[in-house]
Amino acid sequence: MSEKISTPQDTAATFQALAALTYAGDDYDAIYRAIVDTATRLVDGCDHASLMLVRSGEPYTAAASDETAEMIDGFEREVGDGPCLDAITDEAAYVDADLTDGSPWPALHARVLAETPVRGMAGVRLLDEKEKSGALNIFSDTPGALTPTSVDQAIMLVSFVSVALLAAREKRSAETLRAGLASNREIGKAIGLMMAFHHVDDEKAFSILRHASQDMNIKITEVAREIIAHQNVRPVEGD
Repeated sequence: MSEKISTPQDTAATFQALAALTYAGDDYDAIYRAIVDTATRLVDGCDHASLMLVRSGEPYTAAASDETAEMIDGFEREVGDGPCLDAITDEAAYVDADLTDGSPWPALHARVLAETPVRGMAGVRLLDEKEKSGALNIFSDTPGALTPTSVDQAIMLVSFVSVALLAAREKRSAETLRAGLASNREIGKAIGLMMAFHHVDDEKAFSILRHASQDMNIKITEVAREIIAHQNVRPVEGD
């Protein structure tokens, strides 16, 4: 079992490390593993954790703290029911803190009790502004150990991760876009002309170009061509 985070300073340091990994790295597998590891350390009563994501409309386990968590994810997909799948579908947190007194997911309940040490489980949706992307599963071997505080901690974790992933995705998208545009000679020339005309740096010139494209609802390459064409026009001198 992972060592629990016990102080506010430890919590802050953990989130700082997770943010740095998410924002700076391109290794999503490492990010997902860090999320489930953090869950077992941060969430009270959590002995196992998994992250189930949706790809091409199908849920899959992106990371699991151990075989038990991965096994229960597999059970959920097999029976088509459970807290993680419900959290993804209904955009909420689902909790069954004590499996020994029944469960809203009877098929999953029977498999978990018979084949694992888990006696409590919950699913909390991973937020995404664009789509239902997944959920964090937390499991406890002790009946009743997952409390409202545990759920709040899990919600805090997935909320933080959602924002960090969105920021990282936007950062990478912007970097990819800039790299692509930098290879376009027309756009590069337009940016150079704007830098000279407006006395701004390349980043500001690119921002002006991008906003003009959005405002006029035309491709950025077309805006660049118009800028170049305008700068190439020279007044005709009289005889």
